[in-house]
Amino acid sequence: MGGAKNCPETPRQKMIGMMYLVLTAMLALNVSADILSGFSLVDNSLHSSIAASDTRNAKLYRDFQSANADNPEKTQEWYDKAVEVRHRADSLYNYIQDFKEQIVILADGKKAVDARRAAEGDPTLHIEGTSNLDVTGQYAIVQGNGTILKETVAYYRDYAAELAEHDAELRNSIEKALATERGYNNHLKDSCDWEIAVFDNMPVGASMVILTKLQNDVRATESQLIQYLMDRTDAGDLRVNKLNAYVIPNSNYVIRGGKYTAQIILAAVDSTQRPEYYIEGQRINDQGLYEVAASSIGLKKYSGWIAYQDPSTGEMQNLPFQSEYSVSEPAVTISNNDLNIMYRGYENKFSISVPGVSNDKVKVSVNGAALSQQGGQWIIKPNETTKSVTITVTAELDGKMQPMGSREYRVRALPKPGAYFKSGENEYNGEKGIPRGALLNSSATVIASYGPDGLLDLPYQIVSFKANINGVISEAKGDKFTKEQVDRLSRLKPGNSVIITDIRAKGPDGKVVPLSPIPLTLN
Repeated sequence: MGGAKNCPETPRQKMIGMMYLVLTAMLALNVSADILSGFSLVDNSLHSSIAASDTRNAKLYRDFQSANADNPEKTQEWYDKAVEVRHRADSLYNYIQDFKEQIVILADGKKAVDARRAAEGDPTLHIEGTSNLDVTGQYAIVQGNGTILKETVAYYRDYAAELAEHDAELRNSIEKALATERGYNNHLKDSCDWEIAVFDNMPVGASMVILTKLQNDVRATESQLIQYLMDRTDAGDLRVNKLNAYVIPNSNYVIRGGKYTAQIILAAVDSTQRPEYYIEGQRINDQGLYEVAASSIGLKKYSGWIAYQDPSTGEMQNLPFQSEYSVSEPAVTISNNDLNIMYRGYENKFSISVPGVSNDKVKVSVNGAALSQQGGQWIIKPNETTKSVTITVTAELDGKMQPMGSREYRVRALPKPGAYFKSGENEYNGEKGIPRGALLNSSATVIASYGPDGLLDLPYQIVSFKANINGVISEAKGDKFTKEQVDRLSRLKPGNSVIITDIRAKGPDGKVVPLSPIPLTLN
């Protein structure tokens, strides 16, 4: 079809493997198309599994919401992530549903589909053209919608896998369930794209099973993520069988002229019950933050106690503690103004100083990188092949240059930013609907950004992108919609979707990188 390569060996073995082989054998034997209706049994079973997942997920969300209402201080961060998971999972699930309906419209006609929707709710059940071998490839491959589906699934998969960063087994499960890698044909010794492997020469009935299985994977992945996030609310809890007092110093080593800082804590205490902190008989602040000026060198010792209310008796109890720290002569301090690593091809900004020594008496050297000064900062730009850079600092003390220390930094490529559609002060990346006015705003642009919580703010320039508007894909150079694209956008109705794909951005290192697609839904 359209010159596409056949690829019976698909990249989603668990999803359609044996089913595809059985179908191929039946077609080779010219078995009646009525037998293909057996796929509806598989599809119905998958719908039952999805319904069970929906019930389970609804309960998980209710439990999570209840826990958040009872203890928002502990669960709010994770509950907010769960809400975002639900939104993204619903968005992908609904997109796959629309994908299925568009195929069925080509097979049965819009009139029949609308009639089934009115009678049954889901028009992808009881399909008349289930054995049609042409329309699936026409919609998915010829019209390019399979590529968009692949990118949309990959976008959700990467988000879900990153969210489960502390559970390698869950990450692996998500990546396998929502895999979109290329397929491979052992006989032809050739590979093919995921969308060709899954949809080329595929009967409508089989494609419905494949897509319903994908919807089922989305719901199953959603369940796993919500349970994972609920478990994370307790991940930092410390189970103990007794109470202890602890001193957590910022450092036991202090430079003369600097400041010693330590946190005094009561282990396993309820955050709503504020203990009292005493050092050398004097009560300090309610946060247990102890600060004292380091005016002389030498070993410094101190002791005190924490007064707390016994939860079983209501009486005040005292837990003693003691600690010490050392004050010494100045040593070098090195801090990276951007991050604690360096980026290749980028001018990393460092502040380097030695307490008690003027900057004109401080000397800095590096290996594997270019070094320069701008104002009070040091600019370090690692070479293209450098894997690590060591910063070495010396200072003039008493007329002699003395080593103050060194530190090695790993060198990494610049992290790829995310893609956003910016209109006015608002940025959209598919997490919520977009108003018509924002979509058609003449000043609106596609941007590359690390998001509102990103640690970096680097000048990426959008080189080009494509926009899929009502099935018509066109390319724009730069960061704005073309006049033709704006004209198509103006004809969209509420609920219609626009997917911005093939986004390419040029970074400060001069390299052009591809960015994730932006699905937008008109409010």
